[in-house]
Order: sequence, then structure tokens, then C-alpha cells
Amino acid sequence: MTVLKPAAQIVLPKGYAMRPARLSDLDAAIDLFNACSRALHGRDEFKAEDIRFEWTLPDTDLEKSMRVVLSPEGQMVGYVEVWDTHAQPVHPWVWGRVHPDYEGQGIGTALLTWADERCHLALEKCPPEARVSYRVGYEASYQPAAKLYTRLGFQPLRHSWTMLIEFDETPVPQPMPDGFSIRLYQHPQDLRLTYQAVRDSFQDHFGYVEEPFEHGVERWRSFIEGDQKFDESLWFLAIDNATGEIAGISLCRIEAHHDSEQGWVSTLGVCRPYRRQGLGLALLQHSFVELWKRGKRKVGLGVDASSLTGATRLYEKAGMRVDRQMTMYEKEIRPGVEISTTSVNG
Repeated sequence: MTVLKPAAQIVLPKGYAMRPARLSDLDAAIDLFNACSRALHGRDEFKAEDIRFEWTLPDTDLEKSMRVVLSPEGQMVGYVEVWDTHAQPVHPWVWGRVHPDYEGQGIGTALLTWADERCHLALEKCPPEARVSYRVGYEASYQPAAKLYTRLGFQPLRHSWTMLIEFDETPVPQPMPDGFSIRLYQHPQDLRLTYQAVRDSFQDHFGYVEEPFEHGVERWRSFIEGDQKFDESLWFLAIDNATGEIAGISLCRIEAHHDSEQGWVSTLGVCRPYRRQGLGLALLQHSFVELWKRGKRKVGLGVDASSLTGATRLYEKAGMRVDRQMTMYEKEIRPGVEISTTSVNG
């Protein structure tokens, strides 16, 4: 039987209140998130349609997994969410924001105190021998977040990058290696095979945890069919002409969530048997060309800065540069056997 952590005391400034998020909080949440993005990046980067999509996913539970903090005047000044929807959530992800005008009052501490208790519930769904820790992240340059995480016992774990390329002229495509071709994804008939290719491609990604195929594919279907910006004409599959198998994928969106002027490569991967043949670069360059045709003069993607497969070198070779850096921190809930990917063997 899992022994859960005793409830911790949550302390807020006088007159402030914490409660579960509600769908009716959407506009207030967008105002809060954009106040934070303006302070960090000088512009609004959150859209109601994107947040509504996340809040209404089938396995999202606003009551159990999200909390908001309200000021005495009723303004939303703090927010936190816990993502532990994986079948084996050994590393729940915590994402939160505190309004810049309300920092230094203990609101972030209160939110993370609640999130810590909530993350302990993941123990019930994890193998008893597994190491469990939860993870948070923020812009590497934002010192208030770094100080908060350090004070609460988090340890720096890793960096991730947002990389960007800007075009002054039409990008030049990279020829596909001999024996391979690119075709478009077709939904829903390609769903299962493409999901399998994503699994195969990302088994060497830091933090990867295998989950039951049916659980994963249905969660993936929810993301695809709920995304208003999903466009199957921007999902590219590299095909082994001899076998018809999917060898690699580049799954793109017409715009990045944080910048509508940027095209976005959501997922780029090559299955293990097909690596080191030039497929990744060919798929990436093909994506650049197709996004250019749709009017995008900037294209971005996210990557683990210490990618186990050397993805950063590929992106740099393609002409991309680091645009932003986020630091990931973690706090251990239970020691044990690390079942997520931390290294590549062979």
C-alpha cells in the first residue's frame, strides 16, 4: 500500500484564497499568463483557444489537477497545474505562474506546496520499485523562479532550448536519401502507424517512459482531433520505399503556440534502424520549404539542450540558432529504479 504524504499547510497572504480552476476562469487565466509573458518577452503569447483545448482534454480534471489564487479583489494572481496523465507518471510535470505585480508575497510557495502534495498521488499509479520525482521549469534567465525552486528543495536537472531559423530567401530542400520518399499523413488511417513511429523515434529521448500502446494512441488522438490548428498537409512521413514502413516523421503546425508568425516543427524523429542516413535533415528542410510556401519566414522547434541523439547538432547544421533557454528542475518524491530514459545504449 502506498503511504501518501500528510497534507501540508498552505499559507497565503491575508485575504487571498486558493481554489480549483473552473472553465469560467479561462479569460482570467489568459490575462494572468499574458501578464507574465509581457514581463518576460514583451508581448502576449497565450491564446484562449489553446488553453481551452488543454483544459477540455478528456483526461484533464480541473478540480483535481489545477489551482488558482485570487486576490482580495477577486483577481487571479496565481495558477498551477499538475500533468500526470501518463499511464506510469513517474515524473509529473508542474506548470505555474504568479502575476509579476504580486511576486514576493508567498503565492508561488503556496502553489508549489499544493502541487507537491498533488504530485504524491502519482505514487498510486507507478510501479512500487520506480523512482518518482516531479519536474518544473522556467526561463533560465528568470532569477525569481530559480531562487524559489532552490529554496523549496528542487535541483537543476537539464536545459531545453527553443531554436529558430529566419529566412531571407526560399529555403533549399535537402534531397532524400536513396530508397526513401516523403508522403503526407492521412487521418485517421495513418494514426496508429504514425504514433508507433513517434514511439520508436523518441525511445532514446531523455525522460521517455513506455506506456501501453492503446492508452497512448487514444491520448494522441485526443490531441490531434482537438487541435484547431491541426493540418495533415503539414505532417510529413519519410517512407522506406522497399518496405513501405515509416522511417521518420516531421509533424508541423502552421504557427507556434507562442508566436503566430512562426511555423512550428512539433515533432521530428527518425526510427532507430534508419538513423545516420540523412533522413532527419531532409525531413527538416522539407518542412522549412513547405512552411515557407504557406508564408512563414520563421520556423521554430523545441529540443533537449543535451539531446541524447545529438538533435541539436542536426538543427545547427540546418541553420537554426538558440532563441530561448529553459531550465528544468526536479524534486524527488521517492527513490528507486529510474524507469525513464537517461542514456542511449547502442
